[in-house]
Amino acid sequence: MSVLVALLALGRRTEARELARFIPDCIVLFKRLLGDDRVPRRAKLALLLLVPYLALPFDLVPDFIPVAGQLDDAILVAAALAYVARTAGRGVVEELWPGSEAGLRVALALVPKPPRAPTRP
Repeated sequence: MSVLVALLALGRRTEARELARFIPDCIVLFKRLLGDDRVPRRAKLALLLLVPYLALPFDLVPDFIPVAGQLDDAILVAAALAYVARTAGRGVVEELWPGSEAGLRVALALVPKPPRAPTRP
């Protein structure tokens, strides 16, 4: 929340808007991934296990600890999304992403890109 206020105070409304939309976009993406037949069951299970953890009123690292308190949730979301993208395919995540291109780049930042095919000389 304080990051949003700081961005607004600095006159960076576009970045503040992107940040405010990121979590709702991830929720929509997770819902779409859970309903998509191209996503393997084990990847859906990872998403299903993440949702109750995020909804719990307590965390592994308490939220009142600066930075680290909020970072543990973000790391788990990124790890689950990376796992889904690796198992279902990066293209599935890209296709189902409801938000902006900038948000998609952030969501897929930790997902390794598929290796390029070797070129012939």
